[in-house]
Amino acid sequence: MRGMKTVLKSTLILFAFWGVGLQLKAGYPDEVKPVSIKSSRDGSSQPALFFAPTTATPVPLLVALHTWSSDWKNPYNVPLADGCVRRKWAFIHPDFRGPNNKPSACGSDLAVNDIVDAVAWAQKNASIDPARIYRAGASGGGHMALLMAGKNPEIWAGVSAWVPITDCAAWHMQCLEAGRRYSSDLEKSCGGKPGKSKEIIGQYRMRSPLTWLKAAAQVPLDINAGIYDGHRGSVPISHSLKAFNILARKEDRISSENISRFTSTPSVPDSMRQSIKHDSSYGEKRQPLWRATSNRARITIFNGGHEMIPEAIFSWLSSKTKN
Repeated sequence: MRGMKTVLKSTLILFAFWGVGLQLKAGYPDEVKPVSIKSSRDGSSQPALFFAPTTATPVPLLVALHTWSSDWKNPYNVPLADGCVRRKWAFIHPDFRGPNNKPSACGSDLAVNDIVDAVAWAQKNASIDPARIYRAGASGGGHMALLMAGKNPEIWAGVSAWVPITDCAAWHMQCLEAGRRYSSDLEKSCGGKPGKSKEIIGQYRMRSPLTWLKAAAQVPLDINAGIYDGHRGSVPISHSLKAFNILARKEDRISSENISRFTSTPSVPDSMRQSIKHDSSYGEKRQPLWRATSNRARITIFNGGHEMIPEAIFSWLSSKTKN
């Protein structure tokens, strides 16, 4: 741990030279510090927030991923940092090239590599249990969480994805129809509108988790979406339902008809209604309305919108250990 303190001290000095101070942590616990990680792909210095407890035994690592339009300073994941400090887990919050409005971000090879580098950096600078490396994110973070599950399945003991974008081309159309600015972000990231050229079509596919999820069959995955998302929020729950279908056994998959019903009206279709045991980790107001498990994937549609529930994330991840 002495080596880790030395690294943290040196990176804080580097950030001071950049004119970046601790005030940019925006509500993160004092134990969480800014660090700089050298990219193994292009040699650039990539910022992150990091915490590791002082302990003689290896600890779990949570890789928390920022939302679509933000970066490593985003305070949305403060509850995940707080939870790690309380539980004595390590925590890292990488930048992975910042907001998803440019080719280097939005699921690019550079962004993927930055997250792999962040895990490797944490393992070098703290005592990390390799069997308990977790990842969680909501919205754009959920998008990246599922993308990484398929791109680098060997790393993760468990992945918790909330209200994720899983099909970039479909979301572009949905954002256009709803008048949301994210369609412009996708065009900037992918080089234009879907269908404009084969190259651009390939960019949308490459940045979509649905393209890669089959490779995540052995990763425990927990996918969550609020029933009102797409109505009061920006990502229709069809993105989560279709991701589950890729991972589920054939007999457990949700029909396209029920996906359409689920998405168009914020209620569980009559043919899919079920009795669900109370889940205290979701709180009294955000209880699951529909849930399914197949192979190593679980999906929960809960009484909420475009949001995550930190306690539910920790509750589920805590039960996962990689063989």
